[in-house]
Amino acid sequence: MTLSLKHLPLALLVSFALLGAPVQAAKKPAPATAAAQAEPEPAILDPFEPLNRGVFMFNEAFDAVITTPVKFLYTNLLPEPVRRGIGNVFGNLDDVYIGVNHGLQGRGNLAGNDFSRVLINTSLGLGGLFDVASDMGLAKGKGDYGVTLGVWGVGPGPYLVLPVLGVSTLRDTVGRGLRIASDPRTYLEPIPSYSLTGAEYVHVRSTNSATEDLISSSSLDKYRFTRSLFLQRRDALISAAKQGN
Repeated sequence: MTLSLKHLPLALLVSFALLGAPVQAAKKPAPATAAAQAEPEPAILDPFEPLNRGVFMFNEAFDAVITTPVKFLYTNLLPEPVRRGIGNVFGNLDDVYIGVNHGLQGRGNLAGNDFSRVLINTSLGLGGLFDVASDMGLAKGKGDYGVTLGVWGVGPGPYLVLPVLGVSTLRDTVGRGLRIASDPRTYLEPIPSYSLTGAEYVHVRSTNSATEDLISSSSLDKYRFTRSLFLQRRDALISAAKQGN
């Protein structure tokens, strides 16, 4: 079984949307003042900043022309229970990868929780449509291959902004590549593969619309603010994973 290039565009799109989701789903930041944003950032490896800023502007335009209208249709045409069910199904699949990564990090208790969620939600939750496990007290975990690489001591490498795909680092880009290669959807025929990955991308982006809007309205330099928030969030996830060992 090989990874065909024809499956990569939307698979990558979803992968980086999911990678950015922890940033977007984090606690909403308080409106940033000019003084707060003028404070110096911690040392950040962004050697490609001029290029990254250009790609960032392109992504902003792409969102305005393509992503935002699609999100609007998705949110307004589908009732909330339907959207919640869609998110639960994709979340159930994500629990598999979270469990795998918790296992790779040596956090067997969390991996057991993740796989228990998959078993319960796949059976009692009708294929993951309902998040029965959370109602039973099994909280959803957090983790991905990028976090695992960080736990193993791999540095983040340079900060990157990729066309359409969004914010990342070299380490997280490798991690998302591992996720794509291990995702069964990658190997489906183009129509079902693109449909599933596209649906997940739209769902993730629409779910985090409010936070994205808040970031836009509360930052004087959105590029810098997004970079700082993303890197801090990734560092926090890795630090928490290390402390958990």
